[in-house]
Amino acid sequence: MLKRLIRTLVPESLINRYHYSLARAAAVLYRHPSNELVVIGVTGTNGKSSTTEFIGRMLEHAGARVGWTGTASFKIAEQEWVNDQKMTMLGRFATQKMLRQMVDAGCTYAIVETSSQGISQSRHVGINYDVVVFTNLTPEHIEAHGGFENYKHAKKQLFVHTKHSRRKKIQGQVFEKTAVVNLMSPYATEFLSVGLDRSFGFGIDTMTPPPARGEVGRGAVLEDRPLSIVPIIAEDVVYAPNSTGFLLNGLHFHVPLVGRFYLENALAAISVCRALGLDFEALRDAVSHLETIPGRFERIEEGQSFSVVVDYAYEPAALNAIYDTIKLFAHKKIIHVVGSAGGGRDVARRPILGRMCADMDSIVIVTNEDPYDDDPQEIIDQVADAAIEAGKKEGIDLFRVLDRGESIEKAILLAQPGDLVLITGKGCEPVMAVANGKKIPWDDRSAARAALHKRLQTV
Repeated sequence: MLKRLIRTLVPESLINRYHYSLARAAAVLYRHPSNELVVIGVTGTNGKSSTTEFIGRMLEHAGARVGWTGTASFKIAEQEWVNDQKMTMLGRFATQKMLRQMVDAGCTYAIVETSSQGISQSRHVGINYDVVVFTNLTPEHIEAHGGFENYKHAKKQLFVHTKHSRRKKIQGQVFEKTAVVNLMSPYATEFLSVGLDRSFGFGIDTMTPPPARGEVGRGAVLEDRPLSIVPIIAEDVVYAPNSTGFLLNGLHFHVPLVGRFYLENALAAISVCRALGLDFEALRDAVSHLETIPGRFERIEEGQSFSVVVDYAYEPAALNAIYDTIKLFAHKKIIHVVGSAGGGRDVARRPILGRMCADMDSIVIVTNEDPYDDDPQEIIDQVADAAIEAGKKEGIDLFRVLDRGESIEKAILLAQPGDLVLITGKGCEPVMAVANGKKIPWDDRSAARAALHKRLQTV
């Protein structure tokens, strides 16, 4: 409430100057640690966390010491812990402090998941990035930015900032400013046009959705690619229920991850590591050791006769990617536990989620997610009412359950052999954001396991 009041009373220009000054002060206080690290920034609507961690794991596999900050977790060399701050990008002083700790721990590389809101508040100022990654762009945080164009502009500022940052020399090597861009995004050209020293473009050699299980993905070759871009294009893609295979630079790659969205994130990480000098043989080996990111299409297995998947997807594009991946699995009904965030976060997406779930899910259970100061029941009703308008029937295949734990328990109880219980919106987040700035302990995965144990004990 106080922040909203300040925003109404103080001119935007003064607020921006305040954020910028804090960012500069934080960098000075911690002695500009980013100048002593190779810094990789990852931005986009979806896939930032997976891409961040994939880059880090692959560099570690190659023998480097790495640190990262992201939505899902933090890492400083051997130390790694879950992000419980409900912030993708920490405040300026916290970020600079963590970068300094990475330097002190002997890290060479730092990966910073860089959000649009963080950029708008100058949290990226004072960080000297070397490689910047654009994963994708779909409507998100529109209310916070005042429109999609402003949202896109904020993302693009990371590339502009990097272009105007000085090149650095680390361990005798000068690092050119490098852009890594998803060529399948309709906005790829805009990010490439910033004109960094080098540009890498990644993509999949198909413009169609993932094929049926076991089929080879072939489609239209990505055309009109600027000659100055180094292409990282996966060909002959084979999607399987437990892995994905593809051809890259004449080598067969195998990733123990499922679905197109994971493949795109892996290709982004491959592109970054290639830009940093790893050869394709080393990349193939590193990719084969990647693991599912906690809370990102994470399967919960407790010996049950049906599938349970927890995923962070909370907006339409991410949820569509989940549905595409689900097509690779044999399943009967989809029983979906879904919600939407409060705090003024993209109110417009609530009915969209409701309609999507009505179309794709057999049973929809709408519940509380992260209400912040909003009325959680009102949020639930906005999602559920749209699902009813799209054809769901209250009490038959549509349920409103305020308590998230009870909603997960209900989904588990309704599941029959061969069904899929899908729990989306929070992933591995260890807290729920409620009124008055409070964060209460919460974990969808723990709740699912508890519900499974309860059901299995009563069978």
